[in-house]
Amino acid sequence: MQQDMIVILDLGSTENTVLARAVRDLGVYSEIYPHDITPDELRALPNVRGILLNGGPNRVVDGAPVDVDPAVYSLGIPTLSADHPTARGEALPHWPEDPAALTELLRGFVFDTCKAQANWNMENFIADQIELVRKQVGSRKVLLALSGGVDSSVVAALLLRAIGDQLTCVHVNHGLLRKGEPEQVVRVFRDELGANLVYVDASERFLGKLAGVADPEQKRKIIGAEFIRVFEEEARKLEGIDFLAQGTIYPDIVESGTKTAKMVKSHHNVGGLPDDLAFELVEPLRQLFKDEVRACGTALGLPDAMVYRQPFPGPGLGVRCLGAITRERLEAVRESDAILREEFHAAGLDKTVWQYFTVVPDFKSVGVKNNARCFEYPVILRAINTIDAMTADVEQVPWPVLMKITNRILKEVPGVNRVCYDLSPKPPATIEWE
Repeated sequence: MQQDMIVILDLGSTENTVLARAVRDLGVYSEIYPHDITPDELRALPNVRGILLNGGPNRVVDGAPVDVDPAVYSLGIPTLSADHPTARGEALPHWPEDPAALTELLRGFVFDTCKAQANWNMENFIADQIELVRKQVGSRKVLLALSGGVDSSVVAALLLRAIGDQLTCVHVNHGLLRKGEPEQVVRVFRDELGANLVYVDASERFLGKLAGVADPEQKRKIIGAEFIRVFEEEARKLEGIDFLAQGTIYPDIVESGTKTAKMVKSHHNVGGLPDDLAFELVEPLRQLFKDEVRACGTALGLPDAMVYRQPFPGPGLGVRCLGAITRERLEAVRESDAILREEFHAAGLDKTVWQYFTVVPDFKSVGVKNNARCFEYPVILRAINTIDAMTADVEQVPWPVLMKITNRILKEVPGVNRVCYDLSPKPPATIEWE
């Protein structure tokens, strides 16, 4: 690894990523680890120049405050610690709330105390990952789950540079993709980019497994596990596949929970993998935030249309068709999402809004159509802006645009009689509804 690193030890904070991003913004690499990492594990990490101990509201576990191994302080690595203010208003040292003051505090610690070098950049990151992938894979073959989204596309570009034709990309249509998406993925990656792409239509298989399943965590785990089964089958056909590549990124890891941080939600590529996984995982982006993934894609030479494509969850529309999935509501999500994307493109909002989509819940409301009472589903619109997907603000969509989208959905999408707009930021809400 070419970059110096600052390690953040999680002592129950809800804002570890704020520190991580602040350090990375200084040009120095940072990673978050659980509080009970051992001194030997810390010694084994490459180029650690400093340690930030980050306490917070979850520091007390089973009635007692958690702490690091005292031997950590004997490693000879500069250490800086604080707690966030508690609800009781205790006079504890805490990080400055003003971003500029926090930056200056970290700048002094990182550069003056730790003597770290500002060598965190995409060129060094890509060089490190190419070296690591080649060392991990050797002359063997890798299978990539290529959804066509930003994360898997950047993984594909990086792996093609690292191992070339040792990579086989598999695009699985699980029946939960957006309108026209499977056709677009095949056209772009196979026809235009010349990738070795295998297309698998497994929509009926996935929908059968998901029938009657309402719990969002169970849905995610079913989708994640079934993905692996499909890849195992494709790997057996291809022969000699030992590795599975995934577009796992840092928010996936952080949100799926650490020992002192509460889990927000499991991600299909983190918490949904089966115990008997037949592959070794290759995840070169697992330490990048979303905006860093885009920067990596640009550095790898991917076109902007691919790098800045709309984010899409691994479970697809399965987590936007709330509760137990039905074909009627799944089509309502797919059609309303297509309308939203068309109108945002027409209004130029696709270039300024980070993520936007529709959700259809599993309940109905009374309405009137054709002078008669109807009992149909609502469609919920969601549009947010974010930098790292850890926090998000709601986009103030112009009223005429909202009304045009609403009128089109009510007119063109069967089984829908109501359109709502989600005004909730993250936190307390998450970006997705499930």
